[in-house]
Amino acid sequence: MTSHTEEKHLDSLVRKLLDDHDPNGSRVDFLGAQYDLGLAWAHFDEGYGGLGLAPKLQGRVNAKLSQEGAPMCWQRNPIGYGMCGPTVYTHGSEEQKSKYLRPLFTTEEIWCQLFSEPSAGSDVAGLTSRAVKDGDEWIVNGQKVWTTLAHVSRWGCLVTRTDPEAPKHKGLSYFVIDMDQAGVDVRPLRQMTGDAEFNEVYFTNARIPDSERLGETGEGWRVALTTLMNERVAIGGGQAPRGSGPIANSVRLWREMDPSRQDSATRDRLMKMWAKAEVARLTNIRASQNRAKGVPGPEGSTGKLAFAENNKNIQEFNVELLGAQGMLYDTYSIERSTIAMRTANTQRGFLRSRANSIEGGTSEVMRNILGERVLGLPGDVRTDKDVPFSEVPNN
Repeated sequence: MTSHTEEKHLDSLVRKLLDDHDPNGSRVDFLGAQYDLGLAWAHFDEGYGGLGLAPKLQGRVNAKLSQEGAPMCWQRNPIGYGMCGPTVYTHGSEEQKSKYLRPLFTTEEIWCQLFSEPSAGSDVAGLTSRAVKDGDEWIVNGQKVWTTLAHVSRWGCLVTRTDPEAPKHKGLSYFVIDMDQAGVDVRPLRQMTGDAEFNEVYFTNARIPDSERLGETGEGWRVALTTLMNERVAIGGGQAPRGSGPIANSVRLWREMDPSRQDSATRDRLMKMWAKAEVARLTNIRASQNRAKGVPGPEGSTGKLAFAENNKNIQEFNVELLGAQGMLYDTYSIERSTIAMRTANTQRGFLRSRANSIEGGTSEVMRNILGERVLGLPGDVRTDKDVPFSEVPNN
Protein backbone atom coordinates (compact mmCIF):
# COMPACT_ATOMS: atom_id res chain seq x y z
CA MET A 1 0.00 0.00 0.00
CA THR A 2 1.08 3.58 -0.61
CA SER A 3 1.48 5.90 2.34
CA HIS A 4 -1.80 7.67 1.49
CA THR A 5 -3.62 4.34 1.20
CA GLU A 6 -2.15 3.19 4.51
CA GLU A 7 -3.32 6.35 6.23
CA LYS A 8 -6.86 5.95 4.87
CA HIS A 9 -6.89 2.32 5.98
CA LEU A 10 -5.72 3.27 9.47
CA ASP A 11 -8.30 6.04 9.70
CA SER A 12 -11.07 3.61 8.78
CA LEU A 13 -9.91 1.16 11.46
CA VAL A 14 -9.77 3.91 14.07
CA ARG A 15 -13.29 4.96 13.12
CA LYS A 16 -14.49 1.37 13.42
CA LEU A 17 -12.88 1.06 16.84
CA LEU A 18 -14.55 4.22 18.09
CA ASP A 19 -17.92 3.31 16.58
CA ASP A 20 -17.96 -0.18 18.08
CA HIS A 21 -16.40 0.55 21.50
CA ASP A 22 -17.02 3.40 23.91
CA PRO A 23 -13.65 5.07 24.73
CA ASN A 24 -15.12 6.05 28.10
CA GLY A 25 -16.26 2.52 28.90
CA SER A 26 -14.17 -0.49 29.90
CA ARG A 27 -10.47 0.27 29.46
CA VAL A 28 -9.58 -3.40 29.03
CA ASP A 29 -12.28 -3.98 26.42
CA PHE A 30 -11.34 -0.89 24.43
CA LEU A 31 -7.61 -1.63 24.44
CA GLY A 32 -8.28 -5.29 23.61
CA ALA A 33 -10.29 -4.24 20.55
CA GLN A 34 -7.55 -1.81 19.58
CA TYR A 35 -4.99 -4.61 19.78
CA ASP A 36 -7.14 -6.98 17.73
CA LEU A 37 -7.52 -4.38 14.97
CA GLY A 38 -3.75 -3.99 14.72
CA LEU A 39 -3.72 -0.49 16.20
CA ALA A 40 -1.55 -1.19 19.24
CA TRP A 41 1.87 -1.13 17.55
CA ALA A 42 1.22 -0.41 13.85
CA HIS A 43 4.67 -1.68 12.83
CA PHE A 44 4.26 -5.11 14.48
CA ASP A 45 3.02 -8.00 12.35
CA GLU A 46 -0.66 -8.82 12.04
CA GLY A 47 -1.85 -10.98 14.89
CA TYR A 48 0.48 -9.27 17.36
CA GLY A 49 -1.22 -5.92 17.66
CA GLY A 50 0.06 -4.52 14.39
CA LEU A 51 -0.40 -4.26 10.64
CA GLY A 52 3.19 -4.44 9.41
CA LEU A 53 3.28 -0.70 8.63
CA ALA A 54 5.84 2.04 9.28
CA PRO A 55 6.39 2.98 12.96
CA LYS A 56 5.50 6.62 12.30
CA LEU A 57 1.88 5.70 11.56
CA GLN A 58 1.29 4.71 15.18
CA GLY A 59 1.54 8.40 16.01
CA ARG A 60 -1.39 9.06 13.68
CA VAL A 61 -3.46 6.42 15.47
CA ASN A 62 -2.57 7.74 18.91
CA ALA A 63 -3.39 11.34 17.98
CA LYS A 64 -6.87 10.44 16.70
CA LEU A 65 -7.67 8.26 19.71
CA SER A 66 -6.37 10.87 22.13
CA GLN A 67 -8.71 13.47 20.62
CA GLU A 68 -11.62 11.19 21.53
CA GLY A 69 -10.44 10.73 25.11
CA ALA A 70 -9.59 7.05 24.56
CA PRO A 71 -7.50 5.21 27.17
CA MET A 72 -3.80 4.88 26.39
CA CYS A 73 -1.82 1.79 27.34
CA TRP A 74 1.26 3.74 28.39
CA GLN A 75 -0.67 5.72 30.99
CA ARG A 76 -0.85 2.60 33.16
CA ASN A 77 1.82 0.37 31.64
CA PRO A 78 4.59 2.67 30.32
CA ILE A 79 7.45 0.20 30.79
CA GLY A 80 5.44 -2.61 29.23
CA TYR A 81 4.30 -0.65 26.20
CA GLY A 82 7.46 1.31 25.46
CA MET A 83 10.16 -1.21 26.34
CA CYS A 84 9.14 -4.76 27.24
CA GLY A 85 6.53 -5.20 24.52
CA PRO A 86 8.93 -4.37 21.67
CA THR A 87 11.57 -6.64 23.23
CA VAL A 88 9.21 -9.60 23.50
CA TYR A 89 8.08 -8.98 19.93
CA THR A 90 11.65 -8.80 18.58
CA HIS A 91 13.24 -11.66 20.51
CA GLY A 92 10.41 -13.78 21.90
CA SER A 93 9.09 -17.08 20.60
CA GLU A 94 5.68 -17.28 18.96
CA GLU A 95 4.36 -18.73 22.21
CA GLN A 96 5.77 -15.84 24.24
CA LYS A 97 4.36 -13.21 21.88
CA SER A 98 0.95 -14.83 21.92
CA LYS A 99 1.02 -15.15 25.72
CA TYR A 100 2.28 -11.71 26.69
CA LEU A 101 1.56 -8.96 24.16
CA ARG A 102 -2.22 -8.68 24.34
CA PRO A 103 -2.64 -8.60 28.17
CA LEU A 104 0.34 -6.23 28.30
CA PHE A 105 -1.41 -3.83 25.95
CA THR A 106 -4.78 -4.10 27.69
CA THR A 107 -2.93 -3.25 30.96
CA GLU A 108 -4.27 -6.40 32.61
CA GLU A 109 -0.62 -7.29 33.25
CA ILE A 110 1.81 -4.51 34.21
CA TRP A 111 5.51 -4.94 33.39
CA CYS A 112 8.78 -3.65 34.83
CA GLN A 113 12.41 -3.55 33.71
CA LEU A 114 15.01 -5.19 35.99
CA PHE A 115 18.38 -3.85 34.81
CA SER A 116 20.08 -1.44 37.24
CA GLU A 117 21.86 -2.67 40.36
CA PRO A 118 23.46 -0.84 43.30
CA SER A 119 26.92 -1.26 41.73
CA ALA A 120 25.82 -1.35 38.08
CA GLY A 121 23.72 1.61 37.04
CA SER A 122 25.11 3.32 33.96
CA ASP A 123 27.38 0.32 33.40
CA VAL A 124 24.55 -2.21 33.08
CA ALA A 125 26.91 -4.88 31.75
CA GLY A 126 28.73 -4.79 35.09
CA LEU A 127 25.77 -6.35 36.92
CA THR A 128 26.44 -9.12 39.43
CA SER A 129 23.06 -10.83 39.91
CA ARG A 130 23.39 -14.50 38.95
CA ALA A 131 21.26 -17.13 37.27
CA VAL A 132 22.46 -20.74 37.54
CA LYS A 133 21.02 -23.48 35.35
CA ASP A 134 19.17 -26.26 37.19
CA GLY A 135 17.66 -28.70 34.73
CA ASP A 136 14.99 -26.88 32.75
CA GLU A 137 15.06 -23.91 35.13
CA TRP A 138 17.36 -21.10 36.20
CA ILE A 139 17.86 -20.14 39.86
CA VAL A 140 18.29 -16.39 40.32
CA ASN A 141 19.94 -14.57 43.22
CA GLY A 142 20.81 -10.88 43.43
CA GLN A 143 19.41 -7.38 43.75
CA LYS A 144 18.01 -4.76 41.37
CA VAL A 145 17.22 -1.13 42.15
CA TRP A 146 15.36 1.87 40.69
CA THR A 147 12.84 -0.56 39.17
CA THR A 148 9.87 1.56 38.12
CA LEU A 149 6.44 0.05 38.92
CA ALA A 150 7.88 -3.24 40.21
CA HIS A 151 5.43 -3.05 43.14
CA VAL A 152 2.43 -3.39 40.81
CA SER A 153 4.00 -5.53 38.07
CA ARG A 154 2.96 -9.03 37.07
CA TRP A 155 6.02 -9.64 34.87
CA GLY A 156 9.55 -8.28 34.66
CA CYS A 157 12.25 -8.13 32.01
CA LEU A 158 15.35 -9.39 33.79
CA VAL A 159 18.99 -9.28 32.70
CA THR A 160 21.30 -11.41 34.84
CA ARG A 161 24.72 -13.03 34.59
CA THR A 162 24.77 -16.65 33.51
CA ASP A 163 28.50 -17.05 32.72
CA PRO A 164 30.92 -15.18 35.02
CA GLU A 165 33.90 -16.57 33.08
CA ALA A 166 32.89 -14.77 29.88
CA PRO A 167 33.62 -11.05 29.26
CA LYS A 168 30.99 -8.94 30.93
CA HIS A 169 28.94 -8.18 27.81
CA LYS A 170 28.95 -11.82 26.69
CA GLY A 171 28.03 -13.57 29.93
CA LEU A 172 24.50 -12.18 30.29
CA SER A 173 21.09 -13.70 29.56
CA TYR A 174 17.65 -12.12 29.37
CA PHE A 175 14.49 -13.58 30.96
CA VAL A 176 10.84 -12.85 31.62
CA ILE A 177 10.28 -13.36 35.34
CA ASP A 178 7.07 -13.82 37.33
CA MET A 179 7.05 -10.98 39.88
CA ASP A 180 4.45 -12.74 42.06
CA GLN A 181 6.45 -15.91 42.69
CA ALA A 182 8.30 -16.97 45.82
CA GLY A 183 11.82 -15.60 46.06
CA VAL A 184 10.97 -12.15 44.63
CA ASP A 185 10.86 -9.40 47.27
CA VAL A 186 9.82 -5.90 46.11
CA ARG A 187 10.46 -2.91 48.38
CA PRO A 188 9.19 0.50 47.19
CA LEU A 189 11.54 3.46 47.54
CA ARG A 190 10.04 6.78 48.57
CA GLN A 191 11.14 9.67 46.36
CA MET A 192 11.36 13.38 47.07
CA THR A 193 8.10 13.80 45.12
CA GLY A 194 6.38 11.75 47.81
CA ASP A 195 5.68 8.92 45.37
CA ALA A 196 6.99 5.37 45.62
CA GLU A 197 7.37 4.87 41.88
CA PHE A 198 10.82 3.25 42.04
CA ASN A 199 11.66 0.04 43.89
CA GLU A 200 14.47 -2.22 44.95
CA VAL A 201 13.95 -5.91 44.17
CA TYR A 202 15.67 -8.88 45.86
CA PHE A 203 15.89 -12.35 44.30
CA THR A 204 16.48 -15.28 46.63
CA ASN A 205 16.54 -18.62 44.82
CA ALA A 206 13.81 -17.42 42.46
CA ARG A 207 13.18 -19.92 39.66
CA ILE A 208 12.64 -19.14 35.98
CA PRO A 209 11.77 -21.80 33.37
CA ASP A 210 14.27 -21.85 30.51
CA SER A 211 11.28 -21.38 28.18
CA GLU A 212 11.02 -17.82 29.56
CA ARG A 213 14.43 -16.85 28.19
CA LEU A 214 14.45 -14.18 25.44
CA GLY A 215 17.23 -14.82 22.96
CA GLU A 216 20.00 -17.36 23.32
CA THR A 217 21.96 -17.98 26.51
CA GLY A 218 24.75 -15.41 26.63
CA GLU A 219 22.92 -13.07 24.23
CA GLY A 220 21.39 -10.99 27.00
CA TRP A 221 23.29 -7.82 26.15
CA ARG A 222 22.04 -7.84 22.55
CA VAL A 223 18.47 -8.33 23.75
CA ALA A 224 18.92 -5.64 26.43
CA LEU A 225 19.97 -3.15 23.75
CA THR A 226 16.55 -3.58 22.16
CA THR A 227 14.95 -2.63 25.47
CA LEU A 228 17.30 0.30 26.03
CA MET A 229 16.89 1.75 22.53
CA ASN A 230 13.12 1.55 22.83
CA GLU A 231 13.30 3.04 26.31
CA ARG A 232 15.11 6.12 25.02
CA VAL A 233 12.55 6.57 22.28
CA ALA A 234 9.75 6.13 24.82
CA ILE A 235 11.24 8.77 27.15
CA GLY A 236 12.38 11.38 24.65
CA GLY A 237 11.00 10.43 21.25
CA GLY A 238 7.43 11.61 21.58
CA GLN A 239 5.70 13.57 18.82
CA ALA A 240 3.43 15.80 20.86
CA PRO A 241 1.54 18.71 19.25
CA ARG A 242 3.40 21.98 18.81
CA GLY A 243 3.72 23.95 22.02
CA SER A 244 2.38 21.17 24.23
CA GLY A 245 3.90 19.46 27.25
CA PRO A 246 5.92 21.21 29.96
CA ILE A 247 6.56 24.26 27.78
CA ALA A 248 2.80 24.80 27.54
CA ASN A 249 2.76 25.09 31.33
CA SER A 250 5.52 27.70 31.07
CA VAL A 251 3.44 29.80 28.68
CA ARG A 252 0.37 29.45 30.90
CA LEU A 253 2.29 30.50 34.02
CA TRP A 254 3.77 33.49 32.19
CA ARG A 255 0.33 34.67 31.10
CA GLU A 256 -1.06 34.27 34.61
CA MET A 257 1.76 36.24 36.24
CA ASP A 258 1.20 39.66 37.67
CA PRO A 259 2.24 42.03 34.83
CA SER A 260 4.47 43.88 37.27
CA ARG A 261 6.64 40.77 37.52
CA GLN A 262 6.94 40.24 33.78
CA ASP A 263 10.19 41.53 32.29
CA SER A 264 11.91 41.23 28.93
CA ALA A 265 14.76 39.06 30.23
CA THR A 266 12.34 36.43 31.58
CA ARG A 267 10.29 36.58 28.39
CA ASP A 268 13.46 35.99 26.33
CA ARG A 269 14.27 32.92 28.47
CA LEU A 270 10.79 31.59 27.85
CA MET A 271 11.08 32.07 24.08
CA LYS A 272 14.50 30.40 23.94
CA MET A 273 13.17 27.35 25.81
CA TRP A 274 10.08 27.26 23.60
CA ALA A 275 12.33 27.27 20.52
CA LYS A 276 14.48 24.44 21.93
CA ALA A 277 11.40 22.38 22.72
CA GLU A 278 10.13 22.90 19.18
CA VAL A 279 13.50 21.92 17.66
CA ALA A 280 13.48 18.73 19.73
CA ARG A 281 9.91 17.97 18.66
CA LEU A 282 10.71 18.42 14.96
CA THR A 283 13.89 16.34 15.31
CA ASN A 284 11.87 13.51 16.85
CA ILE A 285 9.40 13.65 13.97
CA ARG A 286 12.23 13.44 11.44
CA ALA A 287 13.87 10.56 13.31
CA SER A 288 10.56 8.69 13.41
CA GLN A 289 10.03 9.16 9.69
CA ASN A 290 13.51 7.82 8.95
CA ARG A 291 13.27 4.93 11.38
CA ALA A 292 13.01 1.56 9.72
CA LYS A 293 10.62 -1.07 11.01
CA GLY A 294 12.27 -2.91 13.88
CA VAL A 295 14.69 -1.89 16.62
CA PRO A 296 15.34 1.86 16.93
CA GLY A 297 18.88 3.04 16.34
CA PRO A 298 21.05 5.53 18.25
CA GLU A 299 18.80 8.41 17.16
CA GLY A 300 16.68 7.58 20.20
CA SER A 301 19.57 8.78 22.36
CA THR A 302 19.35 12.20 20.69
CA GLY A 303 15.72 12.64 21.66
CA LYS A 304 16.27 11.27 25.15
CA LEU A 305 19.21 13.61 25.81
CA ALA A 306 17.35 16.65 24.46
CA PHE A 307 14.24 15.84 26.47
CA ALA A 308 16.14 15.32 29.71
CA GLU A 309 18.08 18.56 29.52
CA ASN A 310 15.22 20.65 28.14
CA ASN A 311 12.72 19.35 30.68
CA LYS A 312 14.98 20.07 33.64
CA ASN A 313 15.48 23.64 32.46
CA ILE A 314 11.79 24.16 31.71
CA GLN A 315 10.61 22.75 35.04
CA GLU A 316 13.13 24.88 36.95
CA PHE A 317 11.92 27.94 35.05
CA ASN A 318 8.30 27.08 35.82
CA VAL A 319 9.00 26.99 39.55
CA GLU A 320 10.75 30.36 39.29
CA LEU A 321 7.66 31.82 37.63
CA LEU A 322 5.62 30.80 40.67
CA GLY A 323 7.78 32.98 42.91
CA ALA A 324 7.51 32.19 46.62
CA GLN A 325 4.63 29.81 45.84
CA GLY A 326 7.15 27.56 44.09
CA MET A 327 8.68 26.65 47.45
CA LEU A 328 5.46 25.02 48.63
CA TYR A 329 4.56 21.39 47.97
CA ASP A 330 1.20 20.05 49.00
CA THR A 331 1.93 16.38 49.65
CA TYR A 332 4.67 14.03 50.72
CA SER A 333 2.44 11.01 51.01
CA ILE A 334 3.48 7.76 49.34
CA GLU A 335 1.34 7.12 46.29
CA ARG A 336 1.76 3.64 44.87
CA SER A 337 -0.04 4.40 41.64
CA THR A 338 0.73 3.03 38.19
CA ILE A 339 0.48 6.58 36.92
CA ALA A 340 2.73 8.16 39.54
CA MET A 341 4.93 9.57 36.77
CA ARG A 342 2.21 11.93 35.59
CA THR A 343 2.87 15.47 36.74
CA ALA A 344 0.29 16.51 39.34
CA ASN A 345 1.51 20.11 39.63
CA THR A 346 4.38 22.41 38.75
CA GLN A 347 6.34 21.68 41.91
CA ARG A 348 6.09 17.93 41.42
CA GLY A 349 7.13 18.29 37.79
CA PHE A 350 10.26 20.11 38.95
CA LEU A 351 11.15 17.45 41.52
CA ARG A 352 10.45 14.56 39.13
CA SER A 353 12.51 16.11 36.32
CA ARG A 354 15.69 15.48 38.31
CA ALA A 355 15.38 11.82 37.31
CA ASN A 356 15.21 12.52 33.57
CA SER A 357 18.98 12.79 33.14
CA ILE A 358 19.51 9.48 34.98
CA GLU A 359 16.74 7.07 33.95
CA GLY A 360 17.12 5.29 30.64
CA GLY A 361 20.83 6.08 30.56
CA THR A 362 22.48 9.18 32.01
CA SER A 363 23.03 12.25 29.85
CA GLU A 364 26.76 11.47 29.96
CA VAL A 365 26.11 7.99 28.55
CA MET A 366 23.84 9.50 25.86
CA ARG A 367 26.63 11.87 24.82
CA ASN A 368 29.06 8.95 24.57
CA ILE A 369 26.61 7.03 22.36
CA LEU A 370 26.10 10.04 20.11
CA GLY A 371 29.81 10.68 19.88
CA GLU A 372 30.75 7.11 19.07
CA ARG A 373 27.78 5.78 17.09
CA VAL A 374 26.48 8.89 15.36
CA LEU A 375 29.53 11.15 14.95
CA GLY A 376 32.06 8.31 14.62
CA LEU A 377 34.41 9.65 17.29
CA PRO A 378 36.91 7.30 18.98
CA GLY A 379 35.40 5.30 21.82
CA ASP A 380 36.46 5.36 25.44
CA VAL A 381 39.34 3.11 26.43
CA ARG A 382 37.82 -0.14 27.77
CA THR A 383 40.36 -2.23 29.64
CA ASP A 384 37.82 -4.89 30.65
CA LYS A 385 36.33 -5.57 27.21
CA ASP A 386 37.83 -9.03 26.69
CA VAL A 387 38.56 -9.95 30.31
CA PRO A 388 36.49 -12.67 32.05
CA PHE A 389 34.02 -10.94 34.34
CA SER A 390 35.26 -12.96 37.32
CA GLU A 391 38.61 -11.16 36.96
CA VAL A 392 37.15 -7.64 36.70
CA PRO A 393 37.29 -5.62 39.96
CA ASN A 394 33.82 -4.53 41.07
CA ASN A 395 32.15 -2.87 44.03
